[in-house]
Amino acid sequence: MTASRRLRETLGVAIAILIGAARIRLAAAGFALAVAGSAVSAQEVAPHAIDIPPWFTETFLDFREDIRDAAADGRRLMVYFGQDGCPYCKALMVTNFSQRSIVEKTRRNFVAIALNLWGDRETKWLDGRTRSEKALARFLEVQFTPTLLFFDERGTVVARLNGYYPPHRFEAVLDYVSGKAERKETLAAYLARQAKDPASPRLADEPFFLPPPHDLRRAPGGKPLAVVFETIHCGPCDELHRDGFQRPGVRALFDRFDVVRFALGARTALTAPDGRATNAQEWATELGVAFAPTIVFFAPDGREVFRIDAYLRPFHVESSLDYVASGAYRDEPSFQRYIQGRADRLRASGTTVDLWK
Repeated sequence: MTASRRLRETLGVAIAILIGAARIRLAAAGFALAVAGSAVSAQEVAPHAIDIPPWFTETFLDFREDIRDAAADGRRLMVYFGQDGCPYCKALMVTNFSQRSIVEKTRRNFVAIALNLWGDRETKWLDGRTRSEKALARFLEVQFTPTLLFFDERGTVVARLNGYYPPHRFEAVLDYVSGKAERKETLAAYLARQAKDPASPRLADEPFFLPPPHDLRRAPGGKPLAVVFETIHCGPCDELHRDGFQRPGVRALFDRFDVVRFALGARTALTAPDGRATNAQEWATELGVAFAPTIVFFAPDGREVFRIDAYLRPFHVESSLDYVASGAYRDEPSFQRYIQGRADRLRASGTTVDLWK
């Protein structure tokens, strides 16, 4: 990372902190704006039009420097335009950037910068001219949000996404640009060959999911709680339902839990285990849930005791449920030691154990 990049990122963090403090003061003064969902007014002066992942980079928005610095790090520049109240921007952030493979691929291969379609921050485009964010959007004829621009090392836009791409197509675009495939074929031709089969556009239901209203407070001596967070267009979520949740051992263990499911980014009302009234989106943020699927386990006293937030095969899902339901977490803090011991006990009893099944 170059010295100029380190300086700009340090200043970016400081600016973000000052902006956050200013927002808190405005809220305390009673200047909150009522709008649909969780978005704020599109005309509010803000660094970003919608919450973005913390790994996006804050820079001075001189794109000539950003392209050079990205190239020096062996990466390429990705510029995102969004706006408040845009459901497709929210889908990009909540659905696409909740998938671990997409996040890892983006962070490894790109420097990601976010712009507000209606913002007033000063930018410097490749022609050297200074423009506000909104003026730059007009100059680039941004008509849809999200719009994403991907640059090569010379500053050429090698891919432009006008609108939302679901995860299977978005990840293919990341592969196309990071692999410099523009030197061999068009993006359309590449996607026709390489885009994976899409995941389901709907959340799958299970008979053990409790219906609303969702009061997650625990009664003394009651069951532990398992909270499933997932999104649409999520291949690992589909596999969890199709395979893991259908295993007899998994379903039997779920009988020992109260199980609820929330969609990441949804504003489904709930009462948290500590008794606070909140919604699924805010609670997931408080819990630090970043990937789908995630299962968070709470003891009968309302404490979080374990979570799954990575891709797990059914044996590991079943072992996670047993780890919490049996109370083994109280005596064995290492899940890896627990799961190895469980596998050894099953093998000793004559049961074939395949950790990948």
